[in-house]
This record gives sequence, C-alpha cells and structure tokens, in this order.
Amino acid sequence: MEPISHQGTPRLSWIDTLYSNFNYGTDGYDAEGNEEHKISREGSETMPYIDESPTMSPQLSARSQDSVDGVSPTPTEVLLPGGESESDKGLLMRQLVLSGVLASEEIYINQLEALLLPMKPLKATASTSQPVLTLQQINDIFYKIEDIYQMHKDFYDKLCPIVQQFDNTTTVGHLFQKLASQLGVYKAFVDNYKFALETAEKCGQSNIHFFKISEDLKVKGPKESKEQPRSVTMEALLYKPIDRVTRSTLVLHDLLKHTPTDHPDYPLLQDALRISQNFLSNINEDIDPRRTAVTTPKGDPRQLLKDGFLVELSENSRKLRHLFLFTDLLLCAKLKKTTVGKHQQYDCKWYIPLADLVFPSPEESEPIPQLHATPDHEIEEMKAKISVLKSEIQKEKKSNKGSSRATERLKKKMFEYESWLLLYSPTIPFRIHNKNGKSYFFLLSSDYERSEWREAIQKLQKKDLQALALSPFELQMLTASCFKLRTVHNVPIISHKDDDESPGLYGFLHIIIKSAKGFTHSSNLYCTLEMDSFGYFVSKAKTRVFRDTTEPEWNEEFEIELEGSQCLRILCYEKCFDKSKLNKDNNEIVDKIMGKGQIQLDPQVVQSKNWHDDVIEMNGIKVEFSMKFSSRDMSLKRTPSKKQTGVFGVKISVVTKRERSKVPYIVRQCIEEVEKRGIEEVGIYRISGVATDIQTLKAAFDANSKDILMMLSDMDINAIAGTLKLYFRELPEPLLTDRLYLAFIEGMALSDPAAKENCMMHLLRSLPDPNLMTFLFLLHHLKKVAENEPVNKMSLHNLATVFGPTLLRPSEVESKGHTNLASDIWSHDVMAQVQVLLYYLQHPPISFADLKRSTLYYSTDV
Repeated sequence: MEPISHQGTPRLSWIDTLYSNFNYGTDGYDAEGNEEHKISREGSETMPYIDESPTMSPQLSARSQDSVDGVSPTPTEVLLPGGESESDKGLLMRQLVLSGVLASEEIYINQLEALLLPMKPLKATASTSQPVLTLQQINDIFYKIEDIYQMHKDFYDKLCPIVQQFDNTTTVGHLFQKLASQLGVYKAFVDNYKFALETAEKCGQSNIHFFKISEDLKVKGPKESKEQPRSVTMEALLYKPIDRVTRSTLVLHDLLKHTPTDHPDYPLLQDALRISQNFLSNINEDIDPRRTAVTTPKGDPRQLLKDGFLVELSENSRKLRHLFLFTDLLLCAKLKKTTVGKHQQYDCKWYIPLADLVFPSPEESEPIPQLHATPDHEIEEMKAKISVLKSEIQKEKKSNKGSSRATERLKKKMFEYESWLLLYSPTIPFRIHNKNGKSYFFLLSSDYERSEWREAIQKLQKKDLQALALSPFELQMLTASCFKLRTVHNVPIISHKDDDESPGLYGFLHIIIKSAKGFTHSSNLYCTLEMDSFGYFVSKAKTRVFRDTTEPEWNEEFEIELEGSQCLRILCYEKCFDKSKLNKDNNEIVDKIMGKGQIQLDPQVVQSKNWHDDVIEMNGIKVEFSMKFSSRDMSLKRTPSKKQTGVFGVKISVVTKRERSKVPYIVRQCIEEVEKRGIEEVGIYRISGVATDIQTLKAAFDANSKDILMMLSDMDINAIAGTLKLYFRELPEPLLTDRLYLAFIEGMALSDPAAKENCMMHLLRSLPDPNLMTFLFLLHHLKKVAENEPVNKMSLHNLATVFGPTLLRPSEVESKGHTNLASDIWSHDVMAQVQVLLYYLQHPPISFADLKRSTLYYSTDV
C-alpha cells in the first residue's frame, strides 16, 4: 500500500528523488545489458499504466530496474558540513535535487538525440527510388519525438546556468511551470505509442536495413564521462518518454519540501505540481488496465492477473520458476537459454486448470521428500559476500568514473551470488495439488507472499470455472504470450537496483504495535513484522497473543535491525491452539491470516527524532503503530550513564567491583533464566523482545530492585534475552574494548592457523579481568544455546551475527573517520566482528586459569 500522508499526497524523500534522477533512463549505458533491455521492452500488447505517485507502478518499476547508474553530478562542495543553519541546509538540499535534475535531463536528451539521429537520413531516402521506409511510416514511428526533445533541451539550457550559480535568491519555479504546461505533447505521444511500436516491428521484419538501424542506435554518455557511446535498440528508446512521464511529479514534491512557503518559487512549483498530477490522472482514464492474452476454448478473454518468481522443489532440487496466474489456470514456466540475437522465450513446465487446483489441508498433505535446508551460516556468509561486492563495485565505478570491465566482472559475480541466495534462502512451504494427479511444492521467504498467491487463486475459484485441457498448439500460444504479458521482468535481487548508493535503510527501526480494530468476532490475535533484506522478506518480530478479543491492545515496542530495508509488512493472525492442525511440511501449527498490509519506509519520515504515528489497513482491519529509525552510525555511539549507581551504561569494572563479583549480576541472572526456560525457544536472541518489558527490566536492574528475581521468572523470555543484549550494547565501551578492536580484526586476517591461534589467545589475555571473565561466561552460554540448534534454530553463526557487532565495535573516533556508505560499514566492520566472535565460539573450551597460565608464543602490538 502507498505510505499514508496527512496531506493526502504520497510521501517522498529528497534523496529518493535524487537517486531516481541519477538512475533514470540510463540503461543505454549498460555494457552487458543491451540484450536484456531489448527483451524487457518486448512489444507490449497493452499500454502500460502511468503511475501518478512518486513511486513507480509494478510494470514500470520492473522495467526501470534494468537501469545502470549515470555519473553523479553532485560536487563535493554541496555536501552538508556540520554547524549550518536550517535555511542553509534547505538551500543545499534544493541544489542537490536540481543537480540530479540536470544529470537526468542530460541523459534523457542524449537518448532522444540517438532516437532522432536516423530520422533525417530515413526521410531523405523516402523520396528516392529505393526508400527504406515511407514518409508515413517515419512519421508514425517518430511521432512527437522532435517536440519532446526540443521541450527538454530548452528546459535544460535554461536550468543549467541557474544551478551553476545557485544562491538564496535563485528562482526556478517558472521553468518547472513552463515544462508542466507543455505536458500535452506527451499525451499525443502516449496515444500513439502502441502504434509506433507495431509499425517499427513490422518495418524491421520487412526491411533488413531498418532492422539493423533499429537494433543499434548509439547513445552518448554524459559530457564529463569518458564512456564510449552505447548501443541501444529503438524499441528501448521509444519507451523512454513513457518512463519519463511517470516521474513528472517526483522532483516537484521534493522541491516543495525544501522551498520556504514565502519563497517566490513556492506558488509556481505548486501550480506545476497541480498541472502534472491532473495530466497523469487524465491520461490514466484513457488507458485500459486489462491485460488480455489469448482467448479460452469457450471464446472468453483469458487475462493474466498475477505473476512472479518462485522457487519450486522439483526432484529434490530447487528450481527458479516464473509462475503465471490466468483467469482460468495456473502456468509454471522457466526462461529458455537462447543464443545471442535470439528473443528469449518461456518453456512451460506444467499447468493446472483452476477448476482442478486444490490446497491440501495440513492433515491431508503428505510429507514431502527430505529437504536439506541450507545452514544459516551459509546464508549469512553469502550476504556478507554480496555486501563486499556491492562496496567494491561502488569504489570501482568512482575510481573509473563510470563502467569498466572490472565493474562488469564484479556485477556478474554479484548476480551469481544473489541468484544463489534467491534459490537457497526460502523455507516457507507452499503446496498446490491437481485433484486429477500430481502435487507441486514451492518454497517462499515470506508468509505474506504465500498468502497473496493463495488468496488470488481462491478469489478466482469462487467463479463458475470449468475443467479444461489445452491442445499442444494452445499451450504453445499461451506460453509464448507470457513473455509479452508478464508484469515482473526481473528476479527480485538487488543487482537490478544498482544505484550510486545502496538503497534502503541500514540501522535500527523502533516500532510500537499499538492496537487493532475491525474484527467481527473475538479471537486470539497477534501480529508479525516482515522486513525486506537482500531482495526478499524475512520475519523479524512477533507480538504476544491477545486472547479472546475484537480490539487487541498490544502496545509492544520492537527494535529491528535493518539491512538495506525499504518496506515494512505487518500480518495479523488468529492463533490456533488445535494441535491436530499440524502442517506436515514444517511441523508448525497453521495460524489463520486475518489481514496483511505493507508500507514503504520513507527515510525522511522515520529518521526524525519524534515517533511517527501511522495506520495500516488490511481487509477491513486497521492496525495502529508508531515508528522511528536510528542509523547504524548512531547505533555506534555509546553514552555513559550519568548515574554510576546503576549497571546500564556503567563500566563493567565499576559494576563488578561494587558487586564484589567476577561477572556482573545482570549477566549471570539473565543467562540463568534463558538456560532455565529459553534454551529451546525458537529464535532466542534473534526474535525481538517487547521493548517496554526490556525497559522495565533495565530500570529494575539499575535500581537493584529486590523483586528482580520474581520479575525475571514472570517475564517473557525474549524480553530477558533482549535485556542482556541491551546491557552489552549500552556499555560505555564494547566488552572486547576500543583499544583492542583493530588488533582483533587484524588477528582474524592472519592466514597461518598457529599464528592466528596465538594472536587471538594473546588478545583475550590482554583484556581486563572483568571483561575476560564476562566474555568467557557468555561464550560458554552461547555454545550451550547452539547445542540445541535442531530445536531453537540458533546456530553458532546465528549467535555470532547477533552478538558480534555488540561485543566488538570500532570506537566512536574511528567510526567518525568512516567515509563509506552504510552498506560498506555493514559489509566490512560487521562481517569482521561476526567472524571474530565465531572464531571463539568454534574454538575448544577456553578456561580463564589456563589462559592466564599459557606461555606466549606469539605477540602483537596492541
């Protein structure tokens, strides 16, 4: 669903717009993607929907994912230095947005020039005895392109000098107002677009000269780029104005955000935005949203209603499939491997008429063949490799000012890694059955996705469907139509969203699930939260079950770590306590989804210091929640407690000396409680505890409450685990100390096992005794938790991923020197921190006494 805005318009951050403009329309510069771009524009039989919102429509966003970065025009002098006034920062933000507009316009103009380049020679030959095309055909194909080019060229020529001499008195509103007033030319182009494509395709089939011209148009790179012109198809370039018109409101939204209401530009930009929105609304009324394929045997139109990539478990191996849901059948296909120059095609693997499709109930389903789940540590290691490659690609592009062979090699390797992750990360079973025969089994990453497919199929099955059988010819025709009808063009991996800066948020999302309304009968209700990560969704948190109510009031706060996340999903369930409803696919009781919804995370909204209240609607149910975001940079900061009589934020040596203990009381009590009743809890230390419960425990430990043991015994075990993690996170310095941070990282980099062993043991001996004793105590506990991995699903690698970045972090001084992106910080620092803790977790038991007695074979400066 669209983000909810109190003003009634979708929210959009300035940096989102900047990314969109840097990335917009640059797929002509992809060194290895020319064939892909030709394929993704394969003549659509219907007009694409023109998106009125700042985000792209499903059809168009899929197409634009093929894009590769343009050269960032942002000069270093416009970066925001510290200590500036709000007005200065607003001015710089406007300049950043306008710099992005210039870069985008330059690329777009180059594409239009490349499209127009063959028009004059084609017209010249039209009056000869051997014309390539007739004059009418030329006019049909290039209809209104010259007008669109001139319109944007004039806009660019006038905006460029203004941005170069930008100050507080600069006005640009009149330029955007004029551009908006000329949008009518796009209406004429859109109306002719389908006919232009059909004409170009027919001319290419009948004339080899025109075919060669249309398959190899040269697009220049930006002026400051040293790139050679890139080869792009005419079909891809004809799509550019369609893509462009969907973005006409993007920049206006952000310019208005950063333009004071008393600025002369403000009313002009408001007027331009009004014109643009009205234009998009009117143009959408003329577009038929139906996507008709071939007719059914009865003569009714068969429409494609949903498609997407899923992982099928076939012959005990995972296969990536493209699933197509038509009005009367479900078709499973895969892309054929084709030779260079050949159009890609789908190969049908199987289909099921919806009249014959059934979802077996948990008690009816037969156990699936043994599925070898991919170990969690392999999944995490692959994520780390992808993050490192992402960072290397960014550095390579910056050093070479654009694309290079090295960049293409890295991108190819990242695509391989992401494809592996796409195949081997899903674990949620989704089974469908043909009542006349075979069952088919898919694995999904998200319960939300599974619910969407099930609901879409069941909605169609409510209609009067009849059994059918396609002849080989009908099946061939239907499969061939899938390529043109598909709405999802690319597999959901982040390499198709290659921006100058990694999209999404890195850090922590604080979210309070408050209450829900709209239930028709009393139920046992709870919510789960899913976040996207590395192109797919992962379940991150779960509220407690609110029993026998129509208006649950959870008021539970969660802290969720984000890895380039852009979207939050909330699912509301009715809890089932009937153990007979056990799903044989994964041995879990099946709970009923009462509603589901999603919201885009707008960095500008969630990164404010104040909580942002919102409501998400799902099937008549409204869930109220609040959220705010803290970046990974902010999470590195450790603020010592002003109250030294407590335990949180107080040096560990001070606490142990006061308590006359070797290990802080809070650590011992939390670990004892987890080992007593949480050792078999699924996702212990990974599933977030309720933040309010954690804060209650924190206050009790700080106050040295006499009731602390009673509170621990009554408290949810995930809250106790969360309290332990919070204690280590709020230490004034990490448990393994600031002083030794680089030495731990360098020790892990040693290749000789003996040298590494001596170095890593020497570093432990170098820790202050309270830190070392506490670390060894925690280490023993985490190994104990991992021994129950078959039940709690927490491997050593999972535990290292949870605790590594908390126990071992760069000092705040070192983190200030970090010039990398948030994704770089994740890929380098966090990966190294996880590996250090994993080394000790995989090491044979380490005794404090033996460690202190050990002879030092190897030393390092610390």
